[in-house]
Amino acid sequence: MALLIGCTTVPYTNRSRLMMVSESEDSELGLAAYREVLSQEKISKDPEANRMVLRVGRAIALAAEKPEFDWQFTVIDDPKTVNAFALPGGKVAVYTGIFSVAVDEAGLATVLGHEVAHALARHGAERMSQGMALQGVGAGLAIATSGQSAGVQQAVMSAYGLGAQVGVMLPFSREMESEADHIGLILMAKAGYDPSVSVGLWERMGQLSGGQKPMEFLSTHPNYDTRITKLREWIPEAQQYYQVATKQPVERLPGVKQASAKK
Repeated sequence: MALLIGCTTVPYTNRSRLMMVSESEDSELGLAAYREVLSQEKISKDPEANRMVLRVGRAIALAAEKPEFDWQFTVIDDPKTVNAFALPGGKVAVYTGIFSVAVDEAGLATVLGHEVAHALARHGAERMSQGMALQGVGAGLAIATSGQSAGVQQAVMSAYGLGAQVGVMLPFSREMESEADHIGLILMAKAGYDPSVSVGLWERMGQLSGGQKPMEFLSTHPNYDTRITKLREWIPEAQQYYQVATKQPVERLPGVKQASAKK
């Protein structure tokens, strides 16, 4: 048990947590999950969309300081899906449906900063480790290493926040979501994007939801008001990284109307 169970800390927040999956296993499982999702999706061939996602993604990846990751960025042509995800080992996908909410590259940096933060903090492996601890080490290791049966595959996908239905992302815990917001601000600031832009992004996300605000204890996501309040608390810390960073150009994302920026 002592050899298999470890305690690690999350970058930037220094939160301690149980970790029972090695980073190499994590990356291998992330690659398998990435391939599984992309095999069911329509990959965008829009040169502008790919150019801009790649530019922002590379800047965020550099800020994450994980050169051992094999960073890959894929644009999924799905205007109805407002989402993005990042998996262990640097595998990132962006659905074109999020462009209208992100509006420009700074908004996209907010999204990618948050998602890359999940991968950097290894939230999927942490959630998998929690499941392993509940099931017992032996049963848990089978989940972490085999990845062959449908049941094991679904367990891995769920741990990484990927649903059985394509385009549906499963939420992490409120603590992990908030932690990804916090770290994501730092990553986007280090990458050269103004972290204060994040507030507008989440305001637009709230508008998109129709103003629905479920009680927080009924949802694993922080409600939008709480999220924005916390972002404003963390922005001064992130601004310290932004002040010394090389500011990035900010272009409007493909297909976004001029009026969208005023929302």
